[in-house]
Amino acid sequence: MLDRHLRPLIDPPLDALGRRLAAGGITADAVTLAGLALGLAAAVAVAFGAFLLALALIAGSRFADGLDGAVARAQGPSDFGGYLDITADFVFYGAIPLAFVLHDPAANGAAGAFLLASFYVNGASFLGYAILAEKRGLRTRSHGVKSLYFTAGLLEGTETILFFAALCLWPQHFAPLAWAFGALCLVTALSRVLLARRVFPG
Repeated sequence: MLDRHLRPLIDPPLDALGRRLAAGGITADAVTLAGLALGLAAAVAVAFGAFLLALALIAGSRFADGLDGAVARAQGPSDFGGYLDITADFVFYGAIPLAFVLHDPAANGAAGAFLLASFYVNGASFLGYAILAEKRGLRTRSHGVKSLYFTAGLLEGTETILFFAALCLWPQHFAPLAWAFGALCLVTALSRVLLARRVFPG
């Protein structure tokens, strides 16, 4: 919901930095993998209870996630780069909730399982829509230039990062926050299914 409003603000400085990195020979895939490494390091920090360190690592990871697209635009996007980017995103989004469960299985186990299940359902609705959109030749730039078709939803990348930040700041409230966010993920998935029913009839 917030992603499309932030893109006009963050894309120009990211694109400028991306052009400099591309000119220096740094590839978009390398930036993607660096972002993934930071995200996994954040998950390790969460598991060990270093929540403020995790928050800083999450911020760095998501900065890299935005920067890899800017480098790709400067170098010319590739299909594998888009594939690697979305795969790294899904690994990151799954690792953070899992880390909270590992940190305190008794308190966070049920809510964490529900949150991960809601991510799975939401991700399936997103990727399924993207496949059909590609098959139909649909295009959108509401989320910037992407290798996949991005559908708008109630919860998108920005909301998820804000949610992870809230978890790091108030880890004692993981369970209620996870139940609430997971429910909203399911609402997002349902809205995407209803949209697909209208756009891809029959």
